[in-house]
Amino acid sequence: MKNIYLNAFAMFFLAISIGACSGAKKGTVNAENVIDSVSNELSTQADSTGYIVRVGDVAPDFKVVLTDGQTVSLSSLRGKVVMLQFTASWCGVCRKEMPFIEKDIWQKHKDNKDFALIGIDRDEPLETVLSFAKATGVTYPMGLDPNADIFAKYALRDSGITRNVLIDREGKIVKMTRLYNEEEFASLVKQINEMLT
Repeated sequence: MKNIYLNAFAMFFLAISIGACSGAKKGTVNAENVIDSVSNELSTQADSTGYIVRVGDVAPDFKVVLTDGQTVSLSSLRGKVVMLQFTASWCGVCRKEMPFIEKDIWQKHKDNKDFALIGIDRDEPLETVLSFAKATGVTYPMGLDPNADIFAKYALRDSGITRNVLIDREGKIVKMTRLYNEEEFASLVKQINEMLT
């Protein structure tokens, strides 16, 4: 918490300095811009699990190339309930969770035109992602995330996976999970079921 206040103070001081050098009339500082700068700094602070987005935020847009070569943007899925699963082949918890995602979510809703699920594989080549999907038995779409650039829109780049982000039809984040916990996963499944009925 102390770091947040120190960062906010630093941003406030920086904003005043920039305002003083921006060509504005000498002695005036636009307080609105200073407050916006401080708010932006505070809003990019990560939570205890490394997420930099929050429930209620509009999900950051991105384009992802799927393993079949198709490119999909998150914004093109607006109007659907969307689940993003951030994963990688080296993640043991991901390997544990993915068969449950396949069975309890994908197999139940894959034919529903109002639902989309994308596994986003962090920083691995196509061949690795294809064999990972085969090894875990998943058939839902998998996308490639070179350099973890998509991941970094949602969480600190160096924070861990597995993570699930549930997005409503308006593009807002309604649930985020981290690691695999049976109770939390059951809650995710229940929420998806309710959003699609």
